[in-house]
Amino acid sequence: MAKTSSGGLRWIGILARIVAMTFLFTVLAFAVALLLSIMGTVVYSQVKHVAPNLTFAYRHIAFPCAITAGAIVLLLTLAMEIRSYRQRKTLEGIERVS
Repeated sequence: MAKTSSGGLRWIGILARIVAMTFLFTVLAFAVALLLSIMGTVVYSQVKHVAPNLTFAYRHIAFPCAITAGAIVLLLTLAMEIRSYRQRKTLEGIERVS
């Protein structure tokens, strides 16, 4: 059987998927964390009768949450892609033998 793609292109595709998924989930985590932290900051400012400090919500809550979520997503996506690559390689070997 002829090989449809080279090994180098497969690795480029894997890296592209890892980077894309990490970026998308990091942006999503940042957006959700920012929304919740702004809402919490506004509620806190209403309860304490002070002006809301929205830069605190951005710098000290949303950004660290997004960085943490991005690191977790990077590791999980990397593990899933490696597992998928190894499984695909094993199945191709079994197909080649039979």
